[in-house]
Amino acid sequence: MERMDHLEHLDKHLVDELAQVARETIREELREQSRKQRRTAMLYAASGALALYAGAAVALAVGLALGIGLPDWAAALITAVILGVLAYVLRGAARPHRHPADHEAGYAAAHGRVAGGTPPVGPTGGLGMPYPPMPPTAPDAQAPRPDDIDPESPHHRA
Repeated sequence: MERMDHLEHLDKHLVDELAQVARETIREELREQSRKQRRTAMLYAASGALALYAGAAVALAVGLALGIGLPDWAAALITAVILGVLAYVLRGAARPHRHPADHEAGYAAAHGRVAGGTPPVGPTGGLGMPYPPMPPTAPDAQAPRPDDIDPESPHHRA
């Protein structure tokens, strides 16, 4: 019995030691990976900053070139318009490509309409009925006719 207790103590000690070695190994691997990722992130940030300055220098050069034949305010305005158009084109290039017909059909379907067709029978999700069912009326009750309604009478329900 004493030998079993001793083995159990050894097993627990081995498990603790293995867990500690595994933790240290994982910690070291994560440190190394994060070091590499930090370096890569710093290089990307520096690259972006330099690209921004390069773009500003190009914009300045375009403005100065236009300023040779135009007033300075007109050259600056034309440069701003060119940069705005480029930004718009780049934003459009970053979005998924859709054909104009697909865009119109997507808009119509999103708003419950069919381009060039009839309205859908049910909700756009395709679940359930288009309208809630009308409650059945009592067999002895009749709906009032428009001639029977007095517009001057108070609208109270009993």
